Amino acid sequence: MTRARPTDMDGVRQNLKGFATETGVQQGLSYQPAASDIFISPFAKCGTTWMQQIVHGLRTGGAMEFDEITEVVPWLELAHDMGMDVDAPQVAHPRAFKSHLSWDEIPKGGRYIVVLRDPVDAMVSLYKFFDGWQFEAGSITLEDFAAYFLERDPSNSYWHHAQSWWAQRAHADVLLLAFEEMKLDLPAAVRQVAAFMGVSDPKVIELATHQAGFAFMKAHSDQFDDHLLRHARDAACNLPTDGVSTKVNQGQAGQGKHMISDHIRAAFADRWHGTMGQSFGLADYAALRQVLKTP
Repeated sequence: MTRARPTDMDGVRQNLKGFATETGVQQGLSYQPAASDIFISPFAKCGTTWMQQIVHGLRTGGAMEFDEITEVVPWLELAHDMGMDVDAPQVAHPRAFKSHLSWDEIPKGGRYIVVLRDPVDAMVSLYKFFDGWQFEAGSITLEDFAAYFLERDPSNSYWHHAQSWWAQRAHADVLLLAFEEMKLDLPAAVRQVAAFMGVSDPKVIELATHQAGFAFMKAHSDQFDDHLLRHARDAACNLPTDGVSTKVNQGQAGQGKHMISDHIRAAFADRWHGTMGQSFGLADYAALRQVLKTP
């Protein structure tokens, strides 16, 4: 059967219904964590792969013997559908998992690292990631995609995810970081993660920092491009097999706001005020960053 990539958001929505099976998701949700397990659970395009690389580098001393990062840090809620067993032994201790689940959904009992990112930048990054993979390159405008991002089911939205994790920021087993601060000072961010994981060897921390740098990850981009996921799930999403995607981008902070209209920008601000603003008194994303920076 010949498959064609969608050219509108209705087609994308329809295809994404096949992305994960209910059985597979339930397999992930029913996982029983050990107290030492690390769950890396940012919202999509908020630094998940970057954090997978940092955690894996810290726990292995910089081992790079993997085809793609998801092979060694499995995606909890997609593992079953990718032919992986979440209970299988991992290559190093502590066990580590990728996820995009909110605090409400994720299995409890482990330790959790969440990277937060400006929602407009996250949306633009997701658009670029989908362009040429989930929809025909150039066929959907950024404005239309922004509307989709804003209209997602509240329980599966950026703002619900952020609210759920922000409420846990004082939890001893939860570490929250800002994507933008990681960009500004990666060594400091890696030291934070290392302290959270109990890694103190300065040589390991230095190597993990180097291997989480843009130049290193770009040079090894095929190890971070989700090709295992595409091979496992593209057919279920009715997608042709020649799609491309990349996760190693410079991701300059704040660039998204210059790429969208005043109308969309205002809609994002309204959504923030109605969620993070009302719940936590955070005027905007910059206020959230400032709280994370304050000792």
